[in-house]
Amino acid sequence: MNQQTTDVLVVGSGFGGSIPAFHLAAGGARVTVLERGPRLAAEDFTHSMELGSFNRLVDIIQGDGVSVLAGNCVGGGSVVYFTASLRAPAFAFERRGSVGQRMWPAALTRASLDRWYDRVEQAIPVARTTWTDVSYAGGVFAAACERAGHTCNPVPLAVDLSSCTNCNWMLSGCRFDAKRSMLLNYLPAAESHGAVIRPLHEVQLLAPSVLPGYRYAATYTILDHDDYSCTPQTGIIHAKVVVLAAGAVGTPVILQRSAPFLGGVPGAVGRYFSGNGDRVSVADVDEDKVRSLLGLSRPNGASYQGLNIGRPITAATYDYLDQEAAEFERFTLQQIYFPPLTNLLAQAPSGPGWFGTAKRDMRRRWRSWLTLLAMTEDDNEGTFGLPPLTGSFTRLAPGLGKGTMSYHPTTRTRHGWSTADTAMKQIMEKDGLARVRPWSEQVAGTVTAHPLGSVRLGDNPATSALNSNHELRGCTGIFVTDGSAVPASLTVNPSLTIAALAERASPAIAQRASEVGADVRYIGSLPHQ
Repeated sequence: MNQQTTDVLVVGSGFGGSIPAFHLAAGGARVTVLERGPRLAAEDFTHSMELGSFNRLVDIIQGDGVSVLAGNCVGGGSVVYFTASLRAPAFAFERRGSVGQRMWPAALTRASLDRWYDRVEQAIPVARTTWTDVSYAGGVFAAACERAGHTCNPVPLAVDLSSCTNCNWMLSGCRFDAKRSMLLNYLPAAESHGAVIRPLHEVQLLAPSVLPGYRYAATYTILDHDDYSCTPQTGIIHAKVVVLAAGAVGTPVILQRSAPFLGGVPGAVGRYFSGNGDRVSVADVDEDKVRSLLGLSRPNGASYQGLNIGRPITAATYDYLDQEAAEFERFTLQQIYFPPLTNLLAQAPSGPGWFGTAKRDMRRRWRSWLTLLAMTEDDNEGTFGLPPLTGSFTRLAPGLGKGTMSYHPTTRTRHGWSTADTAMKQIMEKDGLARVRPWSEQVAGTVTAHPLGSVRLGDNPATSALNSNHELRGCTGIFVTDGSAVPASLTVNPSLTIAALAERASPAIAQRASEVGADVRYIGSLPHQ
């Protein structure tokens, strides 16, 4: 079995992995990044939903009552996300939830995280969009909000607006390098300082290292480029510090499988999983009323029929982010586009939500849909079962897997969804403009692209696996910096918060690496500096 050494091993290359990889490499450490997915460049991304294209870099992982959309490539979720880059509201850091106590560490508040948000927005950077950048669908949503007495705003995006062609294929990566993914900033900067990125390397477990001077040994398999279910090679890499950033579905499974070798892991590992309170609904818009009620039309004369035109996320209302409102009654409503592949999840007006003539007729009008995403406060009720023999989930087909997570919404979570549903209907159904129908749970359960919380931060060891520096309790030198560290749903898209937390954790990781023998220091530069 092939064996190597490194100072710092980073598992995963999305927001949570690429940022500490850069800072540790820039500070002088030998850094190795192991990524489960392939490495793709702009020319490799295709404007196609055909099998063999999008499912090379996206995994749909089905659990019991929940399905998760996750990136599977170098750059991770930053390659496939829709670039909405929002700071979480202050109240999100004060949440108590069902545990009855503040879930975030006392050292972490919105005010204390602002300096790290600043750094990420500068490094990526995030574009402050205007109404000229908003898609037609976003404009229809904004007009509906105004007519219903609500405000609406353009959403800040991690996009080079001068290079973006509005192709609306963000889920398949960006052929024009307009999306400011980790492929264009932190990862190449890390490589410029000597970091080594190894795609198609899937870490299976961690154990104590037997080599002098090294603390952990990570066992990995090398996946076949054309068939991820094939693992022709295996290896071990020894590290002084390990940074886990395999995602909120991957990181807890690695730790669960490693528990017997590490002498146990905190009981909170694989518990308190959240889907960020995601709730997707379809507003089936009446074309005539877009013209008569909103006074809108496209240059070609159509009133709307614009679901698939422009960037996927461009407009949102923040009117419901009221810190004085009760918990589970605060949320963002956001215009969003999903590809026709997801039409199966739109609920028909009557009868079973996923088949029949009513569903067929509804699908015919898909260009007249306005898809809306509510990000609410959920109850962190998800848990993980026993890990599979290998990998983070059992791969059923390319791009499709069976996970071990279970998610059955509590009454509090459903109250949050219901409150958001009511708000959507008040906006979109006013005077018959549209009919709002939440995505069906019959096929895939709760669907989220924002998994969080499965190895979360906190001050209470009984309910959190990580201390305030992102270090795993009882395992010196193992850090977690991906979405699994986020203690609770944020009511906004979480990517910017995950990145800011990774920035904040990097000095502590460098300090620990130095203490255990790596020649490294935290410099604090940014990728373009």
